[in-house]
Amino acid sequence: MAGRDSIVLTDARPAAPVTKKSAAKSNASERGKLRIGDDWNAIRIIALSQSNPLKAIAEFVENSIDARARTVVIERGRERGSQYLVVRDDGEGVPCGADGLPDFKYVATHICDSIKRRLKEEDAGAGVQGEFGIGLLSFWTVGHTLIMTSTGADHRAYQMVMTKGDPRYAVKPKRVLFGESGTEIRISPLLNGIRSLTGEKIQWYLAAELRDRIRNSHVRVTVIDKVARKQYQVEPRQFEGRLLHQLPPVRSTFGEAYAELYLTAPADERCVALTKSGTRVVADLAILPGLEHPPWNSRYLQGLIDVPYVNLTPGTRSGIVHDEHYAAFVDSLGPLEAHLNSVIEAQRRAEEEQANTESLRAIQRAFREAMLVLPREEYDWFEIRSPSVQGAGAGQPQEGSAEAVGEVEVSATGVAEPVVTSLQRKFFEHPGPLHSVVISPAAATVAVGQARHFRALPRDRARRRVEDDLVFTWEITEGSGTLSSLSDQEVEFQSPLWPGLVRLSLVVSQRDVRCSAEALITVADRLDVTVGAATVSARGLPGYTFERAAGELWRSRFDAERNLIVVNSGHRDFVFATRSRALQLRYLVRLYIKELVLKNFVGLPADQVAERMIELSLYVEEKLKLP
Repeated sequence: MAGRDSIVLTDARPAAPVTKKSAAKSNASERGKLRIGDDWNAIRIIALSQSNPLKAIAEFVENSIDARARTVVIERGRERGSQYLVVRDDGEGVPCGADGLPDFKYVATHICDSIKRRLKEEDAGAGVQGEFGIGLLSFWTVGHTLIMTSTGADHRAYQMVMTKGDPRYAVKPKRVLFGESGTEIRISPLLNGIRSLTGEKIQWYLAAELRDRIRNSHVRVTVIDKVARKQYQVEPRQFEGRLLHQLPPVRSTFGEAYAELYLTAPADERCVALTKSGTRVVADLAILPGLEHPPWNSRYLQGLIDVPYVNLTPGTRSGIVHDEHYAAFVDSLGPLEAHLNSVIEAQRRAEEEQANTESLRAIQRAFREAMLVLPREEYDWFEIRSPSVQGAGAGQPQEGSAEAVGEVEVSATGVAEPVVTSLQRKFFEHPGPLHSVVISPAAATVAVGQARHFRALPRDRARRRVEDDLVFTWEITEGSGTLSSLSDQEVEFQSPLWPGLVRLSLVVSQRDVRCSAEALITVADRLDVTVGAATVSARGLPGYTFERAAGELWRSRFDAERNLIVVNSGHRDFVFATRSRALQLRYLVRLYIKELVLKNFVGLPADQVAERMIELSLYVEEKLKLP
């Protein structure tokens, strides 16, 4: 019993738990190497990772450039109802094996093991771009079958056939009369989704994608589109704008980047590309993390930054690995960004000044043309006359300006035309019957105890001056004051000794026709001498300037001392108007109209001021044209 118990006790210590524990420890410390479980599945994933057929064609052209080709021909055509694509070069071709035949077997069985990478490791791959050994597989995104032809040491042509979705390949001689040097890749039939891939699209894409590679290698790339019956020569893309010189260097611990940047007019398509060894990797630098800020997203710059030390994602070759190389590149851009921001700011200031000058010219042109229709004598502050006419009348009194306007005709360009005497008048230039009359000026401000001349300007229907058989009747219908005459064409008004508003009425008769007009006179206690002198000396439309007064209600005001209209650039209406050039120009015109009406029609009721503004806005905005 005891022995049995001892046996039981001995057996009660099973070895199994000890074995599991030791096995767990053994598994936890096990190490090894990763390997591919399904080679063909890995090849399928790699082949389908390239989603852009144009990028695949660029891969074929790069292989030709790496083979030191001097001429590359891309041919798109149709054969037996199916489209095909051929890439042909005169380079070194596929390297030959020990038997003197093109080593297609190495190409097919060494995927992801590019000979170019070993050349780079041995410092013998200068100017060679490929390194992943997967570029040939990208034909899956272009067509169904690839036939690769090259010449062996015996000057005979051999070809390798690969099919999309098939792991097998075949190598066989090609029956041709003469074997040509170089390599030819023929893909047919093309996929249904890329039948719209024209030769022009291929040419434009290669010109941007391989810009520096084509330019530096001096290779001649020709695209022949037999379907469209057109031929294109791939010229490296030329950037627009002004080339920026003496840029700060872009250096990091991994190397130096090359920047070729151009300052252009802002547009949505303006961007800076990132390239590696001449091949474009990212079309817009501003989409990369850490670079979504000015100057890269300002759209003032165009060009490229070539960074030879960044690591790319295989397959698509359009992505960057965000490792320490990329971080060093982003940090090294600091001095360049500061310099570019200052250049762009100076460009913006120059553009604003140019835009202001062009806007002022457009406003002046619109007012000048509108005054040919409107009664210009009623808007004497903004006198739309050429400098030569103003200089000729500089010695005349201010009251004579309206008469000068009547006798000197101004063309639409603002150039004064010669006065036509009565002997030179043609039949149709003689005035017709009386149709309207205005008083010049229609509104005026006079100091107490001072005098001001007013003149009647009768017109016919064509706005020609009427001079014969006229009877003038002046009357002060409201307020106080005296007139030098009640029946002359020009009268002198003597203001009273106290301030107030005076309404001056005029009735002009020609036989049975009667026309009337009114003028409003503001009699002020005193006049601002500075404003009066500035107004008298500043003839024509004033300029404008900006003053930021955010939160204040005023939109504009006239500075008589500087002869400027000050525009509140901080007003919310101005900010809204800057959404477009046309809207901002119309906003400025309305501010000009407001200042013009307020200056010329002081003391008028609000409804009459509004009527004047509508009248002026209608004609000026109709003549307004974008510069």
